[in-house]
Amino acid sequence: MESFIIQPTEDSPSVNLDTTTNYFVISGASRPENSRTFYTPIINWITSYELVLAKRKQEGNQTPLVFEYKFDYFNSSSAKFILDILLILKKFSENGYPLKVIWKCDERDEDMLDMGKEFSEMAELQIEYIQY
Repeated sequence: MESFIIQPTEDSPSVNLDTTTNYFVISGASRPENSRTFYTPIINWITSYELVLAKRKQEGNQTPLVFEYKFDYFNSSSAKFILDILLILKKFSENGYPLKVIWKCDERDEDMLDMGKEFSEMAELQIEYIQY
């Protein structure tokens, strides 16, 4: 499966879902005019990536999927899709695929840290927080 990459714009984040390293990153500002149009292809791609994880697990490959969020800002319509992705990742974890979710944010941005914690609670998924 090919990696999924979207270059950032003024209103949408960078997306780098790298299948060679199993390291996925969404970063930047997320305030697209239509969040559904922006995030639906990403969600569909991540959902289909479970087939790759299943094959790797069958082959004994225990390389974890690392998913990193590093937002400067996101609007409320983006938040729904951020949570949707976390719920997919939770399913991956429940299916036995090794997973690590990282939430990076500026150490001065307590609101962004709090949002990561809220997402963790809503998705019932453990998240590692890194402040820089």
